[in-house]
Amino acid sequence: MIPSLIVAAVTCAVMIASILFFPKIKLGKLSLDSYWVVVLAGAVVMLVCRLVSLRTLWRALSDPSPINPLKILILFLSMTLLSVFLDEVGFFRYLANKALLFAGKSQVKMFATVYWTVSLLTVFTSNDVVVLTFTPFLCYFAKNAKIDPKPYLIAEFVAANTMSMMLMIGNPTNIYIATSYEIAFADYFLVMALPTLASATLSFALLYLLFHKSLHAPVMAVPEQVRIEDKPMLALGLSLLLLTTALLVVGPYVGAPMWLISASAVGVLVLAVLILCAARKTPPKELGRTLRRAPWQLVPFVLGMFVLILALEQQGVTAKIGSLLGAKATIAKYGALSFLSANVINNIPMSVLFCPIVGTLPAGQTLPAAYATVIGSNLGAFLTPIGALAGIMWLSLLKKHDIKMGYLDFIKYGAVVAVPSLATALAILALTV
Repeated sequence: MIPSLIVAAVTCAVMIASILFFPKIKLGKLSLDSYWVVVLAGAVVMLVCRLVSLRTLWRALSDPSPINPLKILILFLSMTLLSVFLDEVGFFRYLANKALLFAGKSQVKMFATVYWTVSLLTVFTSNDVVVLTFTPFLCYFAKNAKIDPKPYLIAEFVAANTMSMMLMIGNPTNIYIATSYEIAFADYFLVMALPTLASATLSFALLYLLFHKSLHAPVMAVPEQVRIEDKPMLALGLSLLLLTTALLVVGPYVGAPMWLISASAVGVLVLAVLILCAARKTPPKELGRTLRRAPWQLVPFVLGMFVLILALEQQGVTAKIGSLLGAKATIAKYGALSFLSANVINNIPMSVLFCPIVGTLPAGQTLPAAYATVIGSNLGAFLTPIGALAGIMWLSLLKKHDIKMGYLDFIKYGAVVAVPSLATALAILALTV
């Protein structure tokens, strides 16, 4: 038990250090994200030291059930690819532009429009894609309009990481936890809708109180018109995303696996784009950029973390943690601990770790604890930058646009919103689940 704990702890510590201090590893012309390399190295150490057997790993990776990590990754990557494709054809930038035009010269109206537009988009797409698309657009507009960009950037980040709780596809942590406990798409939504909406509404109110003084100056510039250049591509991407979401709702009731539905949608997208481009005699540029932008680095990262947690599970560590936590005040305990743990080891490793721990609970308390962990994994993303990989990427984007936002600034704004939002979401979950 002790050796596996040491390897896992050292791996997580080095991973966080790599995210903060040496995010890239350069091998000649090749540049790799260091966090997944560190985790993969830790997984190799576990295997070499026989803290987890290859047979156990193979059994897990060839498991026909939905909790197979490969199927979970396929589901996440497929839904992300559909979202990224929409971004590549200009859908998110177009909506951001329309939202700002709708707000006119009122910063209060603009603030509300940005928050709720991001919220709505995040429900059906990927929170990371929405954040990374809206951020440059908001930075450019704020600079030209000579207004403080921080209220809008904080609102965008909080909205995306709050409303990402609503549907299973909003965050990779949702997918991992919900799929691990075979929670159906519709069942997930019915439980999480009310806690998400309450948390999002409270977050908006708190953010408005936080920034209301700076929002009363009028906007001196109007955003330029943004147009969709390729409407057939947009129609294709949007219809596939909506159809896939609908099929994910009914899939569990007709025996269709969610990973297969989403993977099939991507297959149809690729084939349709290639046929359309062949008919036009043009290269499939949007498709190429979509494939390049996909978060492929999450594959070795999640699989590496899976090996680490599998070793801890095999050595009895997760069962021990579960027994120490006990079965009382499950929702409050697991919600708070997942929220805090996400800001120590990041929300994806936290979710992989908590799944087997939640599994040690009595049958009637497993699902409430799983939903509480989902809440902690999402809202933990805006307590500190470590909470989610998107936080690190978001700060680096702000730096490129000469917007000062240090780690302490992030925590100062994030804590004011995250803690009350967490308490609200968990309280409503406890009353309704």
